[in-house]
Amino acid sequence: MLPIDPTKKLSFNRRIADGDLVIVYERYDTMKPIKVSEKGVLQNRFAPTPELWTLVLSHRTQILYIADISFVVMYLELVPGCVVLESGTGSGSLTTSLARAVAPTGHVHTFDFHEQRAASAREDFERTGLSSLVTVGVRDIQGEGFPDQLLGQADSVFLDLPQPWLAIPSAAKMLQQDGVLCSFSPCIEQVQKSCEALKLYFTDIRTFEVLLQTYEVREGNFGSWQDSDGASSFLKGCKKRQRNNLEASGTQTVIARRNGETRGHTGYLTFARLNCSM
Repeated sequence: MLPIDPTKKLSFNRRIADGDLVIVYERYDTMKPIKVSEKGVLQNRFAPTPELWTLVLSHRTQILYIADISFVVMYLELVPGCVVLESGTGSGSLTTSLARAVAPTGHVHTFDFHEQRAASAREDFERTGLSSLVTVGVRDIQGEGFPDQLLGQADSVFLDLPQPWLAIPSAAKMLQQDGVLCSFSPCIEQVQKSCEALKLYFTDIRTFEVLLQTYEVREGNFGSWQDSDGASSFLKGCKKRQRNNLEASGTQTVIARRNGETRGHTGYLTFARLNCSM
């Protein structure tokens, strides 16, 4: 029996210290063991991007996800240097992506009527290093409109409000010439009332619903991808003769199928451009 070295004991300390061996979890199929070093640096491709933050942030409210966010950023025509107004802040999912789009010289002014929610969002932006790009204000935009000091300064405005039509007159005053507005609403009745209000100040009014469909892709033979009922998902869509030939051949190929867990309706995105003739 080997003698026990009293200086080498298992550590049950829950705090990671210099020299500890830890398992770094990067994603569901990627983990790696590393030895912690006080001056060491771990580099990988999983940087804290806005997309990752959307997946892990605390949900204080219902949030926008990647499909809607990317559509909003594109149609608001955001580039570095733009000034964006947002109401309401909510959990800050969209705000984070807006900040990246306008960085390093632009700015996002975001407002929420709920003081504690605004404070929590402000703390999150400090943690993610966005505090220099984002100003969080406490204000009832539906009832009071945007602050007068922002008059005519915004390139874009985003509204996520129960009654966005109440804020549209104020939003129009905040926008620069040719500015763009987007309103997010879960119900079509909200969209209809918003469009009626938009017609007084805006042109080029369009509404979209983004339904993202993802696919699983894997390599194998045609008969290898089985559903719970034992039938090949890929082959279900084939004619009987094709199915028999493919199953018999055992051909290796790349197989793709729709993911059944795809998110459905989130909301309607209504865009409009400020009417320069007014």
